[in-house]
Amino acid sequence: GTHIICDRKFLLECKNSPAARTPPCCLPQTPGVTSLAQSSLVKLEELKERNESKEAMPDQDQFEMDI
Repeated sequence: GTHIICDRKFLLECKNSPAARTPPCCLPQTPGVTSLAQSSLVKLEELKERNESKEAMPDQDQFEMDI
């Protein structure tokens, strides 16, 4: 058989080529696989809002004790 030998430098340069950065033209749109599902986008927005609201809250003790 024929072996194709590529050096490390060539492979790293291929990673940055414009062809490697764009998806194939005839790739089917599959939510959650080739594109983010709409529910995933909503979940990401909710997580961002929760994180922002947690950061806005003042520090509180984890447990309150009545003495």
